[in-house]
Amino acid sequence: MSTWEAVIALIGLALITVLTRGFFLLPEREVPIPAWLREALRYAPLAALVAVVVPETVMTQGHMIHDWRDARLFAAAAGALWFWWRRGILGTIVCGTVVLLTLRLTLGW
Repeated sequence: MSTWEAVIALIGLALITVLTRGFFLLPEREVPIPAWLREALRYAPLAALVAVVVPETVMTQGHMIHDWRDARLFAAAAGALWFWWRRGILGTIVCGTVVLLTLRLTLGW
């Protein structure tokens, strides 16, 4: 790819990004969204997070883990319990990380 082709590609990607992300900023009045869509969009961040975290927790090298001695399972369970108990995101992250590191460093999981 030549330099000019790369520059044209970058400018095109930048324009597409600005148009798609700024689409809702262009109209002068608020775009009406149906109530069912507004309700469904409330769950989009959670769905995206689950789509990233769950495969990382239960899979290794593209295959399901087959051994219960995996530190990720215990860390995810500890984080879930912490969140259920305290409802705090920072504590959930710290709890899961502490369990993960403890099991990996002491037991080699």
